[in-house]
Amino acid sequence: MKILLTNDDGVYAPGLAALESQLRHLGEVFVAAPATEQSGVGHSITFLTPLVCKKIILPDRRTVWAVEGSPADCVKLAIAELCPWRPDIVVSGINSGLNAGINVLYSGTVAAAIEGAFFGITSCAVSLEYAPDADFQAAAVIARNVIGGIASKPSSEGGLFNINIPTEATNHAAEVKVVPMGLAQYGDRYEKRQDPGGRDYYWAVWHAPEKPPAADTDVTELSDGHVTVSPLKFDLTRRELLEEMQDWNLRS
Repeated sequence: MKILLTNDDGVYAPGLAALESQLRHLGEVFVAAPATEQSGVGHSITFLTPLVCKKIILPDRRTVWAVEGSPADCVKLAIAELCPWRPDIVVSGINSGLNAGINVLYSGTVAAAIEGAFFGITSCAVSLEYAPDADFQAAAVIARNVIGGIASKPSSEGGLFNINIPTEATNHAAEVKVVPMGLAQYGDRYEKRQDPGGRDYYWAVWHAPEKPPAADTDVTELSDGHVTVSPLKFDLTRRELLEEMQDWNLRS
């Protein structure tokens, strides 16, 4: 199996190193990742500035491509120019922090996997619940097992999968739950502060949703200590409304 690996935490992130080591049990791995952290950039791509990249040797002697761009840039450039072969699978992670629920829409980690799926390549995003002492090595073993299982299924070909690992799962065996992404809204509040010059600024504040999240989603299963896998798609069309809208008689 030929694997293209990227992330949004940058080429020096411990999650990237841990996942690369484990994915080598599945096949050949090529790494192209952002030169600097790109968390929360979503599916941005570089159009108006040069996309600089260079091959570097990390302190642990791993060779990777560092791209001065977004996670989606890394995947696009690697497939089009850098990779010596077309990958069989694109993997993005391990992200430091879960990418569950509507966070999927903001995530650079998931965006990189979406970019891989654009090319018709099976793609997986992997995220680990944030903790100061997060065990990326244990999470990488879990990710390798789940990714290997996904890749072994013919119906996964060209698909997009979001994998989230709670901290609890790195301490003992955990079930893997296949569930939809949750849609509860988080973090829409801001704390007003002042800088030393007296200027106002705002800091985003996390808070639980006002309405409880729906049961049996990635958010709820993660809170119960389960590893979650959500099959996603990037087609945003509301197909059930297409036929009805033909009778709306819209005019320009």
